[in-house]
Amino acid sequence: MAGEHYVIRGGVEGRERLRMIARVLRPTTLALLERVAIPPDARCLDVGCGGGDVSLDLARVIAPRGHVIGTDLDPMKLDLARAEAREQGVTNVEFRHADATGSLGSTEFDLVYARFLLTHLPDPAPCVQGMRDALKPGRPVVVEDIDFTGHFSWPDSPAFRRYVELYATTVRSRGGDPDIGPRLPVLLADAGLERIGMHVIQPAGLETGIKILNPITLESIAQAVLDGGFATADEIERIVAELYAFARNGRAVMSIPRIVQAWGYRAAGG
Repeated sequence: MAGEHYVIRGGVEGRERLRMIARVLRPTTLALLERVAIPPDARCLDVGCGGGDVSLDLARVIAPRGHVIGTDLDPMKLDLARAEAREQGVTNVEFRHADATGSLGSTEFDLVYARFLLTHLPDPAPCVQGMRDALKPGRPVVVEDIDFTGHFSWPDSPAFRRYVELYATTVRSRGGDPDIGPRLPVLLADAGLERIGMHVIQPAGLETGIKILNPITLESIAQAVLDGGFATADEIERIVAELYAFARNGRAVMSIPRIVQAWGYRAAGG
């Protein structure tokens, strides 16, 4: 199951981190979805939807005729997503408990999307194949994922570099690939998709709202880091404190990971 390899804390605290990421990435993700031209009556699948931020945005884009299904392994996040859909009056979305490595259906969807899912899978190829198989002919798979070692900061921060190292080491120890982003186009092509495209984004700046994602992410993987024996609790606490201080420094620049957006289409005849 995919959840066995996931290093980031789930539940309510994990949901709040995802909400912050969604705010930062919303403009670029919406631009990506616009690029692939989703029909207004589309049936869409958001695989590994987390708290449902993209599912809800996608549902608004194709309302009222289209429909979105979001799937995830974390029941608490799914409950939160359902509650937010009700609060926001989004009625053309549903959330289901499902494993991304299982069957996603057959020729059912006009769009299959995943963000920050494949990086956690020891073998992402079967998942991508399942995403392809769930598409109707001529329709796209769209994925976004990280190239984690592509971070940067100014001025140089040893704490920041150590955080990047700890995250990458911990994900690899669970069988994932923290730098999967550049592989995405080939993964799509190997699944039989065509008309492959890609685009690279990397939010960065002086704003605390972007920079604070880094210490929050380290807090979210702290238990996995400790379980792997890659750092002590004291070291993690010190790095987190230094990252928060760096994030609040209005003259310091910090990025989040480089993100690769990739898409490909199922052949019209199959």
